[in-house]
Amino acid sequence: MGNLMSSFFNKEPPPPMVLVPPIFDFPPLSARTRMLVPAYDLLFGKLALCSLFEDYFEQARNLNTRIMLKPLEDPHVDLIATVSGSLDQKSGKAVEGNAIFRWQKDLDDPHTFMDLMVSTSDPILRLRSCAYYPRYQFGAFGIFPLIITKRALPEDYGVMGLRYGSENLSIGTSFMPFPLSGDTPICAWLVGRLGKLSVGLKYIPPYEGKHPLNFKDLKNWSCAIGYGLGSSSPLCPSFNFSLELARSSQLIASFYQHAVVQRRVTNPFEENQIVGITNYIDFGFELVTRINGDKSLESVDESSFQLAASWQANKNFLLKGKMGPSSSSIALAFKSWWRPSFTFSITAMNDRLHGTTSYGFGIRVEDLREPSYQRVDPNYVMLTPNKEHLAEGVLRNFGKRPMFQKEIDSGNFDGLPRELKPIGKIF
Repeated sequence: MGNLMSSFFNKEPPPPMVLVPPIFDFPPLSARTRMLVPAYDLLFGKLALCSLFEDYFEQARNLNTRIMLKPLEDPHVDLIATVSGSLDQKSGKAVEGNAIFRWQKDLDDPHTFMDLMVSTSDPILRLRSCAYYPRYQFGAFGIFPLIITKRALPEDYGVMGLRYGSENLSIGTSFMPFPLSGDTPICAWLVGRLGKLSVGLKYIPPYEGKHPLNFKDLKNWSCAIGYGLGSSSPLCPSFNFSLELARSSQLIASFYQHAVVQRRVTNPFEENQIVGITNYIDFGFELVTRINGDKSLESVDESSFQLAASWQANKNFLLKGKMGPSSSSIALAFKSWWRPSFTFSITAMNDRLHGTTSYGFGIRVEDLREPSYQRVDPNYVMLTPNKEHLAEGVLRNFGKRPMFQKEIDSGNFDGLPRELKPIGKIF
């Protein structure tokens, strides 16, 4: 009896753990349809920058509502409905809405799917489909507006495409099967990766009028080069810098940084062994400038820039801010922890040219992603311990336990939940 009581009082305390909250929107919804667009339009940090600059920055004087649901009976299908309306009665803007019904063959592989969209704007009814065969690394896709108010452009009759994608190469083409003229407008791209360096080319001829395919005209070409580190898992820090020469005589320089840091937990409701929490900090910058004096491109400014930053403190709170030449915005989002999760966001935009401040609001209901905390095993400890942590003794026997970060650096993501794994290996 004495030995039993002695072992009870001398029981070693549970090892410290760090909470790892899922990112608000990971994987991003735009990644689910990345096989429908050229890889050139998503790489070089473009997908991450688009999420940083656009997500949760609600349109001024608007209320945006989005409902994303997945039935328990069949997880291969889901429904996303969006409704947007103006809060200003004097604007006279009508309420706009759309609904997308999607079927996906594999829960872990979004590359083979089909969706049907119904909208109050053009196109009114649209069908999209993509099939990818991992064994051959070959895919085919199509976008077809079934019902549209007016078919004026070649793409209004549909777009089809073929693509090849591996870990280091992406090549593909898209074309209009029902052109309006004798020429078939076509888009082609080639993107390759060698280590940390990526390069890409994209060809798009002009659609206005009858223009023959002219591969010698440099105005029809875009090229980009990028340098990137890290993976697409939110647990891995990443860095990307790219330069792009666009077909509209624009030079675009962009930079994106994703940082993963741990801070001490100050929540008194957490258990004693919870010593820290993972935070995600993102920063992005984009500079666009003209490289010639072509006055025909009146819609393109001489130069512009925008920068943005975001901080996700935990699974519930996200703070974002961005600034441009004429305006700046700040957004705050709160996400509930139950399912389906509710996300409320508010955006304040300051127009420096007119000296006005306006607000936008957003409500999202989601049941597509897991909103709860994902706790890693006890091997995941503070990666950067400070003197305060050492004084409290939370890192005892530190050398006896392998660090979870080493597993991530080695590329082993098998033990992670789906919401924290990289988006995919296809380049």
